[in-house]
Amino acid sequence: MFRSAYPDVEIPNVSIYDYLFGGLDEQTMNRVAIVDGPSGAETTYRQLVGQIGLFAGALAARGVGVGDAVAVLCPNVPAFATVFHGILRAGATATTINSLYTADEIVSQMQDAEASWLITVSPLLPHAQAAAERLGLPADHLIVLDGAEGHPSLRDLLGEGHAAPDVTFDPATHLAVLPYSSGTTGRPKGVMLTHRNLIANVAQVIPTTDIGPEDRLLAVLPFFHIYGMTVLLNFALRQRAGLVTMPKFDLLEFLRVIQEHRTTWVFIAPPIAVALAKHPVIDQYDLSAIKVIFSGAAPLDGALAAAVAKRLGCEVVQGYGMTETSPAVNIIPAGVDGIDKSSIGPLVPNTEARLVDPDTGADVEAPASGASVPGELWVRGPQVMVGYLKRPEATAEMLDADGWLHTGDMATVTSDGIFRIVDRLKELIKYKGYQVAPAILEAVLLEHPQIADAAVIGANDADGQEVPKAFVVRQPGVELSADDVMEFVASRVAPHEKVRIVEFIDAIPKSSSGKILRKDLRALA
Repeated sequence: MFRSAYPDVEIPNVSIYDYLFGGLDEQTMNRVAIVDGPSGAETTYRQLVGQIGLFAGALAARGVGVGDAVAVLCPNVPAFATVFHGILRAGATATTINSLYTADEIVSQMQDAEASWLITVSPLLPHAQAAAERLGLPADHLIVLDGAEGHPSLRDLLGEGHAAPDVTFDPATHLAVLPYSSGTTGRPKGVMLTHRNLIANVAQVIPTTDIGPEDRLLAVLPFFHIYGMTVLLNFALRQRAGLVTMPKFDLLEFLRVIQEHRTTWVFIAPPIAVALAKHPVIDQYDLSAIKVIFSGAAPLDGALAAAVAKRLGCEVVQGYGMTETSPAVNIIPAGVDGIDKSSIGPLVPNTEARLVDPDTGADVEAPASGASVPGELWVRGPQVMVGYLKRPEATAEMLDADGWLHTGDMATVTSDGIFRIVDRLKELIKYKGYQVAPAILEAVLLEHPQIADAAVIGANDADGQEVPKAFVVRQPGVELSADDVMEFVASRVAPHEKVRIVEFIDAIPKSSSGKILRKDLRALA
């Protein structure tokens, strides 16, 4: 068993609202909490706390409280913080919905979560309205933040002037949020996370960064995803930093916002790193305020991280986690030399881990030097979920009786406690008895100057044998053949790791959090 080298952090037994906002002093109340990236509109901590209280009061006046679930279908706008924390302040549970979901998917999640209220914005109203009608929601149960005829708006609810209610619950057991797992390996499942889970993970992240009130954090990664919810929204508020929101990713707007708002920490997923390393337009913007780029949600190759760091003159680090772990498990600490940037770094505080051989069930031993052999990463700590909503069998498969969460990710660990993800256990390719990790080949492919993006899966060849197949997105205006790609990879990997099939496509399908949707690629194959 491996344990975090950090000292344990204290996890107070309070609500997430009290943890984030309970200790605000007069000076901090006047600081800017959130900036709307596109418009520049600012919200102070005083304004945010006031809005949260009024929104919680409006919900309570409508009978919403402990035991109720409220769905949030909303992009990254400042109002998200108001409604999200207003729901939790009222004692209800927030289930956050992917902004790209269809009406059918919205219905499915709300039915599973038993949510009888839906909060959205007018650009997403068509799908929200269709879902609400199918669910039989009254018009006043569909709240449209920026206003729509026949539905209450945020202005309406705040204007009612209801004080926040007095609510009582156990933070260790009361569900704060019900985000849904990505569904890349099956039907999405509601992940039950308590107030204590969310508080624990914010507290665990704090020692790994030097973010403080003078920093501005760019939030383009969605708040509905656990990465944006914890590592951006809640963490930034706890550290009294300024949070700059973007409702969607557009490269030019992304660069403009960084330049105009002088963001010091930029949180991304690996696809954005590819653009930062390779796109010529980057040189037209002043990105000198960036101190650290933090990548998460999917593996970031060390060579790509180094290319971004060199081009922008900043530090590039990454972390690892899952929705089921609130999410952070490992983080490369900023400002610490000597840690391989293609690793996921050490365990965050209060966290234990095991590496388990998936074939034998035996624990992988700590190496005397260098890196261990791979094993499935199991983790245990206060950030681990209660379980999957209404899914006891799925919970039992993922979370054992001793509290170990079986991540499904293959990892190694060095003698000094630095972990590296090899790949998903389910995504390993078996080529003539050898295991081939798609992430390794993807990193090699992205080193090619004429490749804009790439993904690798296992596919059957003419003989019915599984071989590595690459899906490749060419850079605009270049000529690149399948033979060129295979020769490039073959010169850089072991013989059994060669790419055997290449298919050119326009874009790699990915989730909103940046994970490659391999099931979609398998459908193409």
